[in-house]
Amino acid sequence: MVQVKLADVAREAGVSHGTASNAFARPGIVREEVRERVFAAAQKLGYAGPDPKGRLLRAGKVNAIGVATAEPLSYFFDDPFARVVMTGIAEACDATGAGISLVSAANQEQLSWNIRSALVDGFIVFCVDGGSRLVELTRERKLPFVALDFGFDDESISVIGIDDLAGARLAAQHLAELGHRRFAVLSMPFSDEPPNGPASYEQAAQAVYSGTRHRIMGYFEELDAYGIDRSSVAIHETDNDVPSVEAALASLFSDAVVPTTVLAMSDKMALIALDWLRDRGISVPDQVSIVGFDGVPEGAVSEPPLTTIAQPMKEMGRRAVQAIRGFDGTLLRETMNVELVLRGSTANPPA
Repeated sequence: MVQVKLADVAREAGVSHGTASNAFARPGIVREEVRERVFAAAQKLGYAGPDPKGRLLRAGKVNAIGVATAEPLSYFFDDPFARVVMTGIAEACDATGAGISLVSAANQEQLSWNIRSALVDGFIVFCVDGGSRLVELTRERKLPFVALDFGFDDESISVIGIDDLAGARLAAQHLAELGHRRFAVLSMPFSDEPPNGPASYEQAAQAVYSGTRHRIMGYFEELDAYGIDRSSVAIHETDNDVPSVEAALASLFSDAVVPTTVLAMSDKMALIALDWLRDRGISVPDQVSIVGFDGVPEGAVSEPPLTTIAQPMKEMGRRAVQAIRGFDGTLLRETMNVELVLRGSTANPPA
């Protein structure tokens, strides 16, 4: 089948190529009767209109932002943190008429192809597992990009994040002031290697991912101020998913002396812990207190409602869109505030 081109439509309508192009791209400057003649010729020849990709590429902008992760595509829908950030991104894109392109892959080969072929004006990068490779690939595109939840110490890229150390200190301080002295930590991964379960403070403090490392340091710096022996605090590295978190909890609560409080590095972990403890008849907060980290909506309606360190997730998404849309070549390094949100999952330790 012969492909019909715009030049064929112009010839059929008896107008110049430029007039035919304007009839589709800038109809307001073409007289109505001429437009109708062009559209009638297009219909007769079976011409659907100019390829929008070609027009956008010629203009140098595609009016779309790529949101990228090395996780599977389901991450954007399954992870509570990602869902809230995506809401902020979507609201900012709606306000400016920009589109969103989700870019992810289950393996590195797919990820490389997806990043290199994405038709976008810039990237917002969720830096979780595989974050360093993701940054490398987006940098190669030579388009603006901003990293969120960045897990690596790289001062050469734009990042919108939070003060993980300060947030962790707030959580530990709250529990210590309630009188707790038997602590356990459910940790995010230390690196892109599979989690190893129980870990020492020294191992956790050497975590490759800076977010994990800073939260561990914040917890322990605050506990030091209350005279709590570091060796008495159990740390379990998890993969921030149900199997690894439940395995950590099973280990923690099988000991003769169990913790009276759990510091969870994400609300997702904390919510898994609430369900696990409830299923085993362990009362929160009467027997165990739990503090999460993120401030996801599910925490406000859990049973009991979750005390957490809330970060401004939606605002982080909005700011990232603004940074891409208004990119002027300046490196952006923005640290946003967190706050302790007190709810029903924390109380004084049992007598």
